Amino acid sequence: MCAEANSLAKRKWNRRSWACLFIAAFANSAAKAQQPPIDIELSKAYFHEAQAASDRDQGLLWGQALYGPLLLIDPGTHMVVANQADREGKLMAHGGVWTGQFPDETGAANTAIEWAGVHWTMVMWPLPWRRQSRLRLMMHECFHRVAPGIGLSPADASPAHLDTLDGRIWLEMEWRALESAMWSKGAAREQAIVDALSFRGYRRSLFPGAAVQEDELEMNEGLAEYTGMKLSTLSDEEFSMVEDGALRLAADQHPNFVRSFAYVSGPAYGLLLDRTGGNWRKGLTPRSDLGALLAQLSRVKVSAVDEKDAVRRARSYDGDEIIEAETRRNSDRQLRLAKARQRFLAGPVLILPVGEQFNYGFDPNHVLSLDESSTVYEGGQVSDTWGVLKAPDGFLLVRGASGVLRVQVPAPGKTDGSSLNGEGWTLELAPGWRVVTSSRTGDLILKPQ
Repeated sequence: MCAEANSLAKRKWNRRSWACLFIAAFANSAAKAQQPPIDIELSKAYFHEAQAASDRDQGLLWGQALYGPLLLIDPGTHMVVANQADREGKLMAHGGVWTGQFPDETGAANTAIEWAGVHWTMVMWPLPWRRQSRLRLMMHECFHRVAPGIGLSPADASPAHLDTLDGRIWLEMEWRALESAMWSKGAAREQAIVDALSFRGYRRSLFPGAAVQEDELEMNEGLAEYTGMKLSTLSDEEFSMVEDGALRLAADQHPNFVRSFAYVSGPAYGLLLDRTGGNWRKGLTPRSDLGALLAQLSRVKVSAVDEKDAVRRARSYDGDEIIEAETRRNSDRQLRLAKARQRFLAGPVLILPVGEQFNYGFDPNHVLSLDESSTVYEGGQVSDTWGVLKAPDGFLLVRGASGVLRVQVPAPGKTDGSSLNGEGWTLELAPGWRVVTSSRTGDLILKPQ
C-alpha cells in the first residue's frame, strides 16, 4: 500500500515537473524571439575593441585615426547598430549606441558606404568570434573608409588572368618565395625576395595589362588587409605567424584568386616592407607597385626571367607540387566555365543596366572569370535605380573601359509584375521600370517607362 502511494506521488510529481520545464522552456524561447538580431552589449564591446586598436596606432600607419563612424548590420533583417548618430535622424539612441533599419534596396556588405549623411564603415553581423580575426575585419573595413582621403580611392579591377593555369601557378610560386623571405635573414632573405619578384615579373609578362590590374587590387584590398593584420596583431612575430598561415593555405582557402589574391599578397609585402625601415607608405597611389617598392628598399636587383629560369627557381619552393595540383584543378575549371558560358552568355538572358546607384556585394572567394570583360560572381546581391536583384546562384558583370557596363542573369519565364524570378535569382523591380525585348533574339532588358 505504501509502495503504491509513493509510486503514484512520483508520477504526479513528474507530470508537474515536466509541465514546469515546458513552461520555462517556452518562456525562454519567447524571450529569445524578442531579442534583437544584433546583441547590443556585444556590439558595444566590439566598438571599444576597434577604438582601442586605432588608439594604439595613434595615426602612425596612414596619418590619421582609423576608428570613426562604424555600422554593424544584420544581413537578414537589415537592423543596424552604430557607434554614433547619423545626420538625418534615421538612428535612435539606445543605451550608448544608435540603432535603426538600413534600407532593403541597398545590400549588406563589409564595405565603406555613404548613408544618412555619414561616411560609414559597415561590417556584417555576426563578427568572427576570435578576437584577432574580428579586429582584423573591422580595421580592414576602416581602412576602406579613410582610403579616398589619403589618395587611395578604390578601383574596380578584376584580374581575370589569375584564374588561369599559368596565372595561379606563378602567383603561388610568388607566395612561396615571400613566405621564405619572411623567415630568412641576410643573403637568404635577399635571394627569396629576388625569387618572389622574379615569379611576379614572369607571371605579369604572360598577360598584357596584368600589372595594372594586380597593382590596383593590392593597393585597395591588399593594403586594407595589411592594415587589418597590422592592427590586430601585437608584434611582428604574431603578424608573421598569421600571415604564414595565409600564404601556405591560400590555395585551399581561396578557390579563386581573381578578387581574393590581394588579401594574401598585401600583408606579405607590407610585412617585408616594414622590415626595411623605409617610409614606404608615404606617397602611395592606386597604381603603386608593392613589388617594385620592396626591390627598391631592399636594395636588390631583379632581372626579367624566361620560362626556363622561372621553372628552375621554382624547384626550390616545391614548384612541382603546385604545378601538379593546379593542373588537376584546371580540368575542373574548364567544366565550370562551359556551364557558366552557357548560362550567362549563350542562352537567353535578362540585362540590367548600370546607373548612378549601382551597388553589388559578393564573396571574393567565389568569382569565375569567363574572359577579361565578363566575370561571374557565384552568389550575391545587386541594386540600382531599377530595384534589388538577389542571386544566390550567381550573376554576371560585363566590364568596359569605363567600368561595369551591365549585369546579366538567365532570362525569366514571366515578365509581368514587380516581382520577377528566374533560374537562381529574384528581382524586386522599382516603380517606373519594365522589361522589354533586347536586340538579340530571346534576350530581355530593363528600361525605364
